[in-house]
Amino acid sequence: MHRIVLLILGVFAFAKANSQAALARQPLQAIEVQAQQQWVDSVYNSLTQEEKIGQLFMVDLFSNKGTAHINKVRELVKKQKIGGIIFSKGGPMQQAALTNELQAVSKTPMLIAMDAEWGLAMRLDSVHAFPWNMTLGASQTERSSYEVGERIGEHCKRLGVHINFAPDVDINTNPKNPIIGNRSFGEDRGNVTSKAYAFMQGMQSTGTLACAKHFPGHGDTDQDSHKTLPTVKFTAQRIDSVELYPYRKLINNGLASVMVAHLNIPSLESRSGYPTSISKKVVTGMLKEQLDFKGLIFTDALNMKGASNYSEPGAIDLAAFKAGNDVLLISEDIPKSIKLINKAILDGDVTKDRLEHSVKKILMTKYKVGLANYQPIDTVNLVSDLNQEIDEVVHERAMASSITLLKNQDSLLPIKNLETKKIAYVKVGDDDGSMFFKELKRYTQVDQLSGSNATILNRAQQYNTIIIGAHRSNATPWKSYTLKKSELELIKQLAQQNVVILDLFLRPYMLEQLTGIESIEAVLMSYQNSEWSQKISAQMIFGAREIEGRLPVSSGEFKVGAGIDVTSINRLSYGHTPSSVGMNGSMLNKIDSIANLTIEEKGAPGMQIVVARKGKVIFDKNYGHLDYSMNTPVKDDNIYDVASVTKILATLPLVMELEERQVMSLESTIGSLLPKYANTNKDTLTVKQILSHVAQLQAWIPFYRYTLDSITNEPLDNLYAKSRRKDFQTEIADHFYARSIVSDTMLNRIVSSDLREREGYKYSDLPYYMMKDYVESYYSKDLNELTQDHFYQSMGMNHTGYLPLKRFPKIQIAPTENDTLFRRQLVHGYVHDQGAAMQGGIGGHAGLFSTANDVAKIMQMYLQKGTYGGKRYFKEETFDKFNFQYYADDDVRRGVGFDKPSIDGTVGNTCNCLSNKSFGHSGFTGAYTWADPEEELVYVFLANRVHPDASNRYLIKEDIRTKIQQIIYDAIIE
Repeated sequence: MHRIVLLILGVFAFAKANSQAALARQPLQAIEVQAQQQWVDSVYNSLTQEEKIGQLFMVDLFSNKGTAHINKVRELVKKQKIGGIIFSKGGPMQQAALTNELQAVSKTPMLIAMDAEWGLAMRLDSVHAFPWNMTLGASQTERSSYEVGERIGEHCKRLGVHINFAPDVDINTNPKNPIIGNRSFGEDRGNVTSKAYAFMQGMQSTGTLACAKHFPGHGDTDQDSHKTLPTVKFTAQRIDSVELYPYRKLINNGLASVMVAHLNIPSLESRSGYPTSISKKVVTGMLKEQLDFKGLIFTDALNMKGASNYSEPGAIDLAAFKAGNDVLLISEDIPKSIKLINKAILDGDVTKDRLEHSVKKILMTKYKVGLANYQPIDTVNLVSDLNQEIDEVVHERAMASSITLLKNQDSLLPIKNLETKKIAYVKVGDDDGSMFFKELKRYTQVDQLSGSNATILNRAQQYNTIIIGAHRSNATPWKSYTLKKSELELIKQLAQQNVVILDLFLRPYMLEQLTGIESIEAVLMSYQNSEWSQKISAQMIFGAREIEGRLPVSSGEFKVGAGIDVTSINRLSYGHTPSSVGMNGSMLNKIDSIANLTIEEKGAPGMQIVVARKGKVIFDKNYGHLDYSMNTPVKDDNIYDVASVTKILATLPLVMELEERQVMSLESTIGSLLPKYANTNKDTLTVKQILSHVAQLQAWIPFYRYTLDSITNEPLDNLYAKSRRKDFQTEIADHFYARSIVSDTMLNRIVSSDLREREGYKYSDLPYYMMKDYVESYYSKDLNELTQDHFYQSMGMNHTGYLPLKRFPKIQIAPTENDTLFRRQLVHGYVHDQGAAMQGGIGGHAGLFSTANDVAKIMQMYLQKGTYGGKRYFKEETFDKFNFQYYADDDVRRGVGFDKPSIDGTVGNTCNCLSNKSFGHSGFTGAYTWADPEEELVYVFLANRVHPDASNRYLIKEDIRTKIQQIIYDAIIE
C-alpha cells in the first residue's frame, strides 16, 4: 500500500512538473496575443457606436497650411473621434508638434500614416529623398530595395508615423501611364514582386507597417484616378496572372495592409463605371476571400475624382465600408459619413458585427504599432535624425546598382587612354546638370559647349568625344520627361559627326523619343536627375565604378532586362560617405577645427585636404583663401606648388619605368649613368644609395647665392635680365630671366661638391638634380614633357605639371613667398625653390604644381602598385623595390625615393599610426601626401604656408599635417 501511494504521488509530481514546464515553454507570442486582445476589447467596449464608426476614418492634414485647416482637423479629432491622420505637405518639426498635440486630445490614440513612397521627402521639406521605385527596379539585387525600405521605415518611426502607403506594387505595362510611371518597380511581374517584397520586409522590420497599392492594379491605365475614373480592360485571367501576382507573395509573407484603387474594371465588376474601391466583388471577393488577406484594407483617397464623381459625399464612404474596406481615407464629409453609416446599422443595412470586425482590426493594428503605450515624439535632433549619413550610404548604393548601360559600341565605356581624348559636355533639357559636369572634370579636361545648335555643332568639331547629358526635373516622378524636338535633333546631329556618349537623367520611357540611335556609340540610363545619379554616372563613364543595372521596362528599341555589365578600371571615385568605407564621419569632421585654427593663426592662408580609402574619396574639402587678401576662396581646381613632393610625383616614376625596362638598375652607379660624374667622388654611388639619402651628399647647395653681387646682394647683371633676350632665355620669375650658363654651372657645382665626412642618413635634394639630368638626357626631353606624356595626361591629372602659367591663369594658382633675397618679388605662378627656378622652373626635386585631387590619383596608382584607369604603368614588383627600406638596419627610414614611417616609432614625419608598408613625402611649401596599403588609404594636404614668408613654421611646429593624419586613422572603425 505504501509503495502504491508513493507511486501515485510520484506520477502526480511528474505530471505537475511537466505541466509547469509546458507552461514555461508557452510561446511569448501567445501571451502577447492575449494582451493585445484584452487591450482591443477594453478600448472597443469604451466607445459609443458613433465613436466606433469614427475609428474608420483617416483625415488628411497639411502641416504647412493655415490655422483654419488645422482647426478643422482638431474638431474632427475631438468631436468625431476619428481613428487616424494621414499627413501631407509640410515640415517634420511642424508635423511632430501637431502629432503630439492631436494625440494628446484624442480619446483613442490615432494611427498616423503618410504617402512616403520614396521617403518622407515625398511630402515634407528638410528630409532625405530616396530613389524612386523605377530606379530601384533597375538593380539586379533586392538589397537596395530592402535598405531603402528599412531607412524609410526608420524615418517614419522617428516621426511617429505608423503606416506608410508603400510600396507601390503596380506593374507599369503602359508607358503612357500618367500617375504611376516611376512609382512602379517596372513592367516585369517577377521583378516588381521581388523588389516590393524586399522593400516591405525592410520597412516592416522597423515596426512601420507597409501598405501595398493600388489594388487590384493601376499599372496599365492612361488616365489619372485623381482626376477621373480610369478604365482597365483586361480579362480577369490576365489580372489574376499579372496584376495580382505581387499581392500573393506579399500577403503570404506578412503584408500589413492594402490600399484599393478607384478603377473601372468591367471584367471584375459588371456594373458600368463602378469603382473597384466600392466593389464588394473586388474588396471582399478578391482581396479578402480569394487572396485570403487578413490585414487592414484602406480605400484610396475618397476625395479623388475617381471616387467622388461617383456619388455625393458620405454615400461613397458607406459604399466603400459595405464593400469590405476597413479604413476610409480622406472622406469629403466625415460627420455626414458617420451619420450615414450609423443609420445603416440602425436600419439593419449593415450589421454591428461588420462594424466590430473593422474597428477591432484597426485597434489591433494600433496595438501592434505601440499605441497601447503611446509616447509623444521627441523633437530634439529630429531633423538631423531624419538626415543621417547612413541615408546617403543607402542612396548611393542604390543608385550605383541601378544605373544601366544600354549601348556600348566598341567598348567605348569606360573611357580609357585619356591622353588621346578631347572631350566636351553638352547639356540638353531644362534642369541642372552642373554636378554631372563638375564630376566629369575630376577625371580629365572636359569643356562645356552651349549656345545655339549651330554653334554647338561647329564647336564640337574640335573634339573627338562628346558627352551629352539629358536633364529633366527630379522634383517628382510625374514631371515631364520628354525632350524638345530641337534637342532631339541636336543629339542626332552630334552623333552623326562625333563619338557620342548619351547619358539620360530621366524616365526610361524617353528612349521611345530617340531616333538615329544607331549613330550613338554609348547610351547610359541614369533614371533620375539627382546629385547622386549625376555623380555616380560620371564616375561610371570614366571607370571608377562598375555598371550593372538592367532596364526595368521596355522602351524604344530596348527591351526589359537590357543592360551591359562593365567592370571598374580602378580610378578614384568621389562623394562617398566615410561609413561606406568603414570610417567615422564625425571623427573626420574634427579636421575642420584644426584647419580653421591653422588659418586663424596664419599658419597658411588656405589649404586643400583629400582623404580616400579603398579607392573612394570620402573627405574632400577646401579651406580659407589663396592669400590673406581674402578675395579668392580655395576651390578644387586651385593649384599649389608641391615643392619636394615633386620628387615622388615626377622624377621617381620616370626612374621606376627605366629600372623596369632594365635601362638602369638600383645598383647602377652615377658614374655609369652620367659620364660627367665618372672619376669623381660620386662615381661609384648607386641609385639606391642616393635615392635612399645615404650617399653622403650635401643636403643642398645655395646655388642662387653664387649669382648675387657679394657687396650689394643684387643679382649679377651678367647672369640675369629683366626681359627675355637672346642670351637670357631661362624664365625664373616675372620679368626675371637667366642665361643658360646658370643651369650648367649648377650641375658643375654638384659634380665638384664635397661629400659629407659623416656616414649615414642625410636628406638631400642633390640626387634629384642628378636623376633629372639622367632622365632628360636619356629621352632628350625635359621632365615637363616626359611627365605629361608618360603619366599625367593618361591619368587625367590635367591640373598637374611644371610651368603652370603656361596653362592656367595666375588667379587660379596659390602664391608662395614674397622673396626679398633673390627674385625681389612675390613668387606667384613660379616655383618657390630657388634651385628649380634657376633651371627654368623644371626641377627633379621641385617645380611641380598640382591639386589635391590630382596628387591623390597618382598616390592611388602607387597604392595599386602601378595600375590606374585600366593602364599598368609598372609592375607590382617594381613598386615594391622602390618602397623597400634597404638601410633599415642602419636606422634609415627612407625607401628608394619614398619617405617611410620612422623606424623607432617616434612621431616625426608621420603620426606614428601608419603601417611600415606606407609611403609618402612632404614639401617645404606645406605639401604633404601619404598612402598606406594596409588600410588602403591616401591622404593629401596642400597649402602655401610659405606665403608671404617662408619663415612661417606654424605647420611644422604644431605638427598640423600629422595631427590631421592621426584623426584620419582614429576615424577607422573597422
